[in-house]
Amino acid sequence: MTLAAPLDLLKQARARFTQREIAAHVGKDIKTVRRWEKGETPCPSMLEPALRDLLHSSGRTKAGAGTGDAQFRFIDLFAGIGGIRMGFEAHGGDCVFTSEWNDFSTKTYRENYPAGGDHALIGDIVSFPAEEVPSHDVLLGGFPCQPFSIAGVSKKNALGRPHGFECTTQGTLFFDVARIIAAKRPAAFLLENVKNLLSHDKGRTFDVILQTLRDELGYEVHYRVVDGQHFTPQHRERIIIVGFRGKTSFSWDDLRLPESGPRLGSILHRTDGSEPALPWDHDRFFDHASKRVQPKYTLTPNLWTYLQNYAAKHRAAGNGFGFGMAYPDSVTRTLSARYHKDGSEILVYQGEQLRPRRLTPRECARLMGFPDTFRIPVSDTQAYRQFGNSVVMPVMREVARIMLPHVQTLLAEEMHNGSKQALSLYS
Repeated sequence: MTLAAPLDLLKQARARFTQREIAAHVGKDIKTVRRWEKGETPCPSMLEPALRDLLHSSGRTKAGAGTGDAQFRFIDLFAGIGGIRMGFEAHGGDCVFTSEWNDFSTKTYRENYPAGGDHALIGDIVSFPAEEVPSHDVLLGGFPCQPFSIAGVSKKNALGRPHGFECTTQGTLFFDVARIIAAKRPAAFLLENVKNLLSHDKGRTFDVILQTLRDELGYEVHYRVVDGQHFTPQHRERIIIVGFRGKTSFSWDDLRLPESGPRLGSILHRTDGSEPALPWDHDRFFDHASKRVQPKYTLTPNLWTYLQNYAAKHRAAGNGFGFGMAYPDSVTRTLSARYHKDGSEILVYQGEQLRPRRLTPRECARLMGFPDTFRIPVSDTQAYRQFGNSVVMPVMREVARIMLPHVQTLLAEEMHNGSKQALSLYS
C-alpha cells in the first residue's frame, strides 16, 4: 500500500467534509489533518479504512452552500440582507441557519443566498426552540436594540427568585441571542448594533448585555466601535461585540483599518461610458444609452424647495438640521432606513444647473460595501430601507479575519482534548 492512496482518500473527503469533521472521525486534531493536506507530513496508510468509512457513510448533503471546503459553520440571526453573512463567507464559512422576519428582506436574502442542503431560513426567532438550531461554531447577529427592563431585580433578590439573563433580558430580542448561545455553546459570536447602544439608558442596557455574556454565559467578550468610512465613503459608526467560549489572545489592534478610505465618487454611477451593464439591473437605475442616472432620482422642484426652506428655518434657529449635500470627494453622512422619504441625509450634487439627486439603490449597495453581483429584487423603497438597516460588509469581513484564527484554535484545542479523553478510556 502506498501513501498516495490515503492522501487521495483525504482529498475526496475534503470535497465533502471540513477539516474539523475529518479530524473528529479519525481521532486527530485539525492541525494534523491540515499538515497531511498540505503535504507537510505523510498521510498514514493506517487511516485508509477510517477515511473509506467516512466517505461511504456520507449519504447526507452538506449544509449551506455545499461547497465542501468550509472551515467553520455559522448561523445568521436578524439577518437582514446578509451583510454579516457575506463577510464571514469570504473567509470560508458555511451558513447553516438563518432567521429574518421581514418578508421583503427575506426576498432579497433568498435571491442572493440560495439555500442548499439542510440549511433552514426561518422567520421570527422569538418562537423558535433553541434546541432546534443546528450546531455551529460562530453565531452572528445584528440584533435590534430594544429597551431592557432591569427594574425589579433587587426585589427578586429579596424574594430569592432567579434573576439571570432570562429575567433581565426577557422580552428583548437580545434574550433570543442569549438563549441560543446558552443552548448551543458556539465557539464564538459576533453581535452588531448602533453606537448608541453604549449609552442607552445611561449605560445600563450595555451593562446588562456584558453581564449576560460574561457572567451568565461565561464568554470572553471584547467590543469596539468601528467606523465604516475606513472601507466605504460613509461615516457609519457601529458597535461590534465579539465573544469566545475560552480564553484567547484576541486584540482589536489586529484590525487593518485604512487611514484614508474611498470617496463618494468611487461608488457613483459612471457617466463616461465605463458603468458596468449589469444584467440583473438592466437600465433600472442607470440609462446606459444616454450614460446618465435615471431622471426619477433627481429631486422634484417641490421637494428641493421644501428641503432648502427647512434647512434655512433651522439655521435661523441655531440648529444644525438640514440636508447633507455630497460631492465626489465627500464622505457621506450615515445612510438611514428613512432614506426613501426624501434622501435628505445624502444628496448628490449635480451642478448649479440641476437639482441634486438621491443615490440610486445600486449606489446604496456600493456605499454599504456590497459587490455589484448583489441583486436587488425589491422596490426602491424597500431597497433603501434594507441598505439603511444593513452593515458595512467590508467591516464584517475584516472583523471575521481577526476572529477566525482564535475560533480555529479553540476548536482545535477542544478536539485535541476530546481525543485525549477518548484515548484515556482505552489506555
